[in-house]
Amino acid sequence: MAQPNVAGIDPQVQSQCDAFRADYRAVQAEIAKAIVGHEEIVDGVLTCLFVGGHALLEGVPGLGKTALIRALADALSLKFNRIQFTPDLMPADVIGTNVIMEDEHGRRAFKFMPGPIFAQIVLADEINRATPKTQSALLEAMQERQVTSGGEARKLELPFFVMATQNPLEQEGTYPLPEAQLDRFFYKLLVKYSNREQLRAILDRTTTGHQPDIRPVIDGPRILAHQQLVQRVVIAPHVQDYAIRCVLATHPQGQFAVGMVNQFLRVGASPRAAQAITLGAKIRALLDGRFHVSFQDIKDVATPAMRHRLILNFEGEAEGITTDMVLDKVIGDTPQTLDAVGVGQR
Repeated sequence: MAQPNVAGIDPQVQSQCDAFRADYRAVQAEIAKAIVGHEEIVDGVLTCLFVGGHALLEGVPGLGKTALIRALADALSLKFNRIQFTPDLMPADVIGTNVIMEDEHGRRAFKFMPGPIFAQIVLADEINRATPKTQSALLEAMQERQVTSGGEARKLELPFFVMATQNPLEQEGTYPLPEAQLDRFFYKLLVKYSNREQLRAILDRTTTGHQPDIRPVIDGPRILAHQQLVQRVVIAPHVQDYAIRCVLATHPQGQFAVGMVNQFLRVGASPRAAQAITLGAKIRALLDGRFHVSFQDIKDVATPAMRHRLILNFEGEAEGITTDMVLDKVIGDTPQTLDAVGVGQR
């Protein structure tokens, strides 16, 4: 029988943790061949992949959102499809439709023609340029890993990962994503401008004929195995309670709500936010060589897990408040542990 190591982890589990970190770093290195900078965004996308969630990337055009997702697809041995969302895109263009087919004997019958959603990695490019009706075509696929057409449910191949890009809502020709759609995304990641050094590296790569050689380094079964490993990472009750209270602190007029929440929020984070925080924190723990979640892990992932799940009220929008500002206050003011009377920080 294998004996636990110094850290108290079974050697077999330790081997699985080491394999996870090796695969994570390998995919990260392949992406870095094509993408300069954006390390935080790459980490966020990979976190979504290895927990079985979906990623939403927001930023103005030209910042490399689509290139990053294509680089990730090239580094994985998975089927990849891209859907370019436009105002005239229809739900059937996403999930597929039944068409009449005629066989060699002249008999006609309906046959389902699958849409581009039938892949393992789906890039929903500029998702908020399509109407809400078409955006909602992704809801069942993202949550249930299946689509229903013609009254028949069809399973999607696992792992199934949707990466969507969207332009800021202030831009022309955009539609806000429905709240139910936003809640299906594990993280919302904000892609920002590159700095001077990064722009120099981008120009050196893209204006000199450089072609990145990105190789597939991991396949579907290994990703599914890593997703199961993440689920097994330990989170102590008091650390889990801190994550719960961070979510409850975003509920206006709730027991743990801070003043900024009561003043500027109309809707707080859903239970999916608590799930995202917990699983994202488990990824941080594994990458740090631990098999248990810390308070800092929770703090590191709380903002991308909740920023898209909060809805500002009229006063918040009028004052130019962002959900990130509210979350900074929530994370800063929520004590890690409570004393016996329910107040104070240890």
